[in-house]
Amino acid sequence: MGHVAYFDAASTEPLHPQAREALLTAIDAGWADPARLYNQARRAHLLLEQARAEVAEALGARPDEVSFASSGTQAVHLGMLGTLHGRRRAGRHLVTSAVEHSSVLHAAQAHERDGGTAETVGVSLTGRVDLDAFRAAVSREGTALACLQTANHEVGTLQPVAEAAEACRRHGVPLFVDAAQTAGRLPVPAGWSVLAASAHKWGGPAGVGVLAVRKGTRFRSFLPEDERERRRVPGFENVPAVVAAAAALRAVTAEAESERTRLSALVDRIRETVPQVVPDVEVIGEPVERAPHIVTFSCLYVDGEALLTELDRAGFAVSSGSSCTASTLRPSHVLEAMGVLTHGNVRVSLPRGASAAEVDRFLAVLPDAVRRIRQDAGVA
Repeated sequence: MGHVAYFDAASTEPLHPQAREALLTAIDAGWADPARLYNQARRAHLLLEQARAEVAEALGARPDEVSFASSGTQAVHLGMLGTLHGRRRAGRHLVTSAVEHSSVLHAAQAHERDGGTAETVGVSLTGRVDLDAFRAAVSREGTALACLQTANHEVGTLQPVAEAAEACRRHGVPLFVDAAQTAGRLPVPAGWSVLAASAHKWGGPAGVGVLAVRKGTRFRSFLPEDERERRRVPGFENVPAVVAAAAALRAVTAEAESERTRLSALVDRIRETVPQVVPDVEVIGEPVERAPHIVTFSCLYVDGEALLTELDRAGFAVSSGSSCTASTLRPSHVLEAMGVLTHGNVRVSLPRGASAAEVDRFLAVLPDAVRRIRQDAGVA
């Protein structure tokens, strides 16, 4: 098969070389308990706090606002439920968009099981939240928290976070922002109160989430008391992984502007070419206001799982937003909320360094792959 083109960066970005180097160094230098006072511990503590300062700077936060979790999902759960817990006196109403990551929706369900209420705001055909409806939702009395992602993880559509944050500010409602798909790629929008991100999305190691809570935001962990990470995240910090995460974030942030321009041009090529070479296809999401590395399209009369398998055989690692497989037996909540075609769905998300030659080869292989599947299904 030869070279495999990895086009699934929205799931996880390959480990950045600087992260690998930092991780190997920190395994030897940062293994001790950073909460202790002896020499090795002080060295680990120094590494941890230096990494915290670097991550905070990249996200536009203060170091004492940043805590490290064991994943982006844990950061989402702790951030949302901790803020809701801290604001119980203000109310128990939660507002989210219909296309948030499943971790946000699962936290919302837990909030409802605990007696709270949750309101879901719809989106346009391109996946952008209805801003007027969002403003109306956060203006309701008793709203404790609103949630809006920076960019959608399945279709790449950028959300109007700054505008939503202004509406939240007017009504005294904190805004929780899931920045997983844009941290390190795009500047963080202003106005957030609580933010979550995930290191493996920007080329850091898996197992490091970031939870940032602005000073002045009422926050109280719903978990048993723990002394570590500003009492927001329990458990022993993985200092080597955190150091590697910070090294990767520093590196990708430095090259973000040039890489963003380059990848966005490649995505534009895919968006323009796929409908020309594949009949009955729908390119999904915002064409301009989008994350630079994600493009999603759906092919009519094609089973998504079969298409992913066919592309894998041809040397392309891509994913599907539809998740319409035997494991879930239902299409993606994101595509359903948008009201777009969910069959034969392919998400291409380009990692750092993806080449034009790989994209050209993908565009050359795709039409035959779709045609074969349609022929097998008797619809070609």
